[in-house]
Amino acid sequence: MHVDYTGHIIKMRTTYSYPITYELLMNEQLICMNDLIKKYIVLKYEHEINCIGCGRQTNKSFAQGYCYPCFLNSPSTSDCIMKPERCNAHDFNKTSQCKERDLEWAENYHNQTTYVYLALSSGLKVGVTNDINTRWIDQGAVQAIKFAKTPNRFLSGQIEVALKQYVADKTSWQRMLKNDVVYQDLQEMKHELKNKLAEDLHQYFHPDDTIHKIKYPVESYPEKVKSVNFDKESIIEGRLWGIKGQYLIFDDGRVFNVRRHNGYRATLEI
Repeated sequence: MHVDYTGHIIKMRTTYSYPITYELLMNEQLICMNDLIKKYIVLKYEHEINCIGCGRQTNKSFAQGYCYPCFLNSPSTSDCIMKPERCNAHDFNKTSQCKERDLEWAENYHNQTTYVYLALSSGLKVGVTNDINTRWIDQGAVQAIKFAKTPNRFLSGQIEVALKQYVADKTSWQRMLKNDVVYQDLQEMKHELKNKLAEDLHQYFHPDDTIHKIKYPVESYPEKVKSVNFDKESIIEGRLWGIKGQYLIFDDGRVFNVRRHNGYRATLEI
């Protein structure tokens, strides 16, 4: 049976299951993407992009879904989102970019329980998040462990900066999608890195040494990957072979980053 769904793309919703469950929302309809694996699908770009912040039509997407004015003015695109160590939302006497854009948003977003974690995606990396499971999945991690728990993003950012002297904070998307992972003992690395922290940060060290293992719905991983996108191709089609991170993986090694296309209007044909 041939079915079409048309709507604006928003990054896939995920459920922490084994394997991970992915759902794509298209025009208020949730599509279980796991059910489409091994099936032939067609993605058609409808040549329209709408900002995920204000909804206005834009010729180009910035910061994964925003129009240029929102990119410049929205608190969710502030520099401290990527660099939480720069945020002063916790300090009434200091200013930061997100507070200048929206004080209430900044205080609610940055002054909440935040985790520093270690994960294996392409290799060992450190990261900061308010939403543990979603972040690990979006980055394509296969294993992860909590490192620290803090009352705000600023303190987590301070810990992350300290650890970045010893551990990468980036993922190689190519290696992640090929499942070419350099494995290390996360428990051992966690306790080794604790000793690298300043004493005043030890109080935030997380005692839970559980290693969370994450399995993705992938039939088999490609030996080579090639990224495809709507800026170069209006129609992307093929047999869906798996999903990892926010990427659709086709059986010929092509990969499509769903999150990169936030706000793009498209049709999914099944």
